[in-house]
Amino acid sequence: MKLVALNDLHVSLGAKMIEFAGYNMPVLYTNLIKEHLAVRNSVGVFDVSHMGEFYLKGEHALDLIQYVTSNDASKLTDGKIQYSCLPNDKGGIVDDLLVYKVKDNEYMLVVNASNIEKDWNWISKHNTFGVEMTNYSDYLSLLAVQGPNAINTLQKITDVDLSSIEYYSFKIGAMGALSEVWISNTGYTGSGGFELYCQNEDARKLWDAVFEAGKEFNITPTGLGARDTLRLEKGFCLYGNDINDETSPIEAGLGWITKFTKNFINSEYHSNLKTNGVSKKLVGFELIDRGIPRHYYKIKDVSGNEIGEVTSGTQSPSMNKGIGMGYVKTEHSKIGSEIFIEIREKLLKAVVVKIPFL
Repeated sequence: MKLVALNDLHVSLGAKMIEFAGYNMPVLYTNLIKEHLAVRNSVGVFDVSHMGEFYLKGEHALDLIQYVTSNDASKLTDGKIQYSCLPNDKGGIVDDLLVYKVKDNEYMLVVNASNIEKDWNWISKHNTFGVEMTNYSDYLSLLAVQGPNAINTLQKITDVDLSSIEYYSFKIGAMGALSEVWISNTGYTGSGGFELYCQNEDARKLWDAVFEAGKEFNITPTGLGARDTLRLEKGFCLYGNDINDETSPIEAGLGWITKFTKNFINSEYHSNLKTNGVSKKLVGFELIDRGIPRHYYKIKDVSGNEIGEVTSGTQSPSMNKGIGMGYVKTEHSKIGSEIFIEIREKLLKAVVVKIPFL
């Protein structure tokens, strides 16, 4: 297993460590509900240094990005970020990712930890444009400081006006004792906050500065368990669960990041889906009956016929009810549709709802 720069710190804090995407990662420090609510109500910090970062540079960097991603990166201006995906040549998704525009001809791509090698090979395979590619994944640390008090915490240790960093934008500036931190307003919790990129050797200094600044807000270290429940309450897709090599972004409700004003890998296939319709759709649902839906649980209709499968599910700490997402046949995807989740051979009643749940 690979170790993030702060591995020993997490162990010393008593974190429960698990193997995740080939890395030894903290899934829990104390209590999932406590960590979840700390982020929703105040501020928590995730170490997500397992994520991958690729730097693309050259006259045709944008051309390469335009071809391998589904969104229209030509719309990006300096300091802006775009959510996108890498379509494969079989109708599915290689990965979802963030595209950062640093300046003309220079971009950073942030990819999922489990797909670093896969994504690198896929993009490299299609790099017929002579773009200079550098994989910084093993050299950068990433702290996600999330929650309504994230901005109050971080503003204490930087002269960068954090309120001026709009959603899906970033700035590079000094923070704490560090002269250069990439400060990104993205996040994966829906509670506001910033993601901070620094060199591995500076990660502990940054962590300590953030926690000292956040003391008055009861800042809390938070694990991947709470990260999953937080993102699910906001209906954010998780690669490997809600999207994968076999799902189209059109089926997943990601038509908004799939632009047909340009040519990209397999764009015709996805355009046909958008025009002619899909046979299945990713929906959100809430349980009416008491129970907790889990990945791979079957979704059925009132007669017990299988109509889909749960891709993500949990007991929502904020809503105190079972919620989830899953693919269902299109005729069952309308908001308000009654569906049933099969849990331990029992059919529990649920209803299709609009995402986000919260």
